[in-house]
Amino acid sequence: MNKLQYKFSGKTTTYYLDAEFDYLEKLVEKEHAVLVTDEHIFKAQQKRFGGWNTIVINAGEQYKVQATVDSIIEQLIELGADRKTALIGIGGGVVTDITGYVAAIYMRGLSCGFVPTSILAMVDASIGGKNGIDVGVYKNMVGTIRQPQFLLYDYSLLKSLPKEEWVNGFAEIIKHAAIKDAALFRELEKNKLTTYQRDKAALAKLIRRNVVIKSDVVSADEFENGERRLLNFGHTLGHAIENVYELSHGQAISIGMVAACMISEQFTPFRETDRVIDVMKRYGLPTLAEFDPKEVMEVLRRDKKKVKDTMNYVMLDKVGKGVVKAVPLTELEKLVQSIITAR
Repeated sequence: MNKLQYKFSGKTTTYYLDAEFDYLEKLVEKEHAVLVTDEHIFKAQQKRFGGWNTIVINAGEQYKVQATVDSIIEQLIELGADRKTALIGIGGGVVTDITGYVAAIYMRGLSCGFVPTSILAMVDASIGGKNGIDVGVYKNMVGTIRQPQFLLYDYSLLKSLPKEEWVNGFAEIIKHAAIKDAALFRELEKNKLTTYQRDKAALAKLIRRNVVIKSDVVSADEFENGERRLLNFGHTLGHAIENVYELSHGQAISIGMVAACMISEQFTPFRETDRVIDVMKRYGLPTLAEFDPKEVMEVLRRDKKKVKDTMNYVMLDKVGKGVVKAVPLTELEKLVQSIITAR
């Protein structure tokens, strides 16, 4: 096991990398902790939950809603949870998002920690303190920015992960490389998914690299006033189509990144869209989708990154260097339409 620590506003988060699940007992007291997980994780890892107070929620993005939050809060009340109780989210991004949100609002704030169980959660969703829920088709419309006390990484939890969830997580890994790390992008071009599935050392190195990329960005701009916006690469259009068309997060973000590359070519020196597409395909991610531009624009107009009549859109100057450009919504609508036509 090795540790990383990052200081955020008023809190230090400790990352326990390449650790074991049982180490959780050294971080929190069982009698003063409640674990939150989903039905799939609970079934696959049931022995690990023995002796812990546990709340099990339905699995899936469709349950990342206020009704699930209300159910968790009601169960916390029944368990007698108080301000000294620690909430621990054990699962993928849906579980960590909801757990962090509940921890922020229950009794005006409990401490929390995460044990991410998917590639997506390990490299992205559990990092950075963004917690919240969806409202209808609008992704993460309600939430907080509040950092966890710790993140515990047990790579053995990935053994039960289906292939599609590995693919799902690699969308965010490719994103980090595209906006911040050209060398990592070249590594991804040379390898393939099975490289990391079979080689634990390569996987551990890859996860640590992505943890550092995202944590460095967040610690420099925790509340998304500048640099942190880069982490939204592919997410503007991606989020708009994810819930509307019931895609997985990785699929939607992959399609969104390709669209962002095509838009980049209209505003920046970027001319490597085909290179990004090739990497997406290498890791089993989609690059094209049929969607109704009017329907998508209706969702985009309510995106959190919109400021009056412009959208802060993340683009690439080159592979490894992301930039943010303000694009008028009228122009963005034409660009989205042109992408559909080009395909």
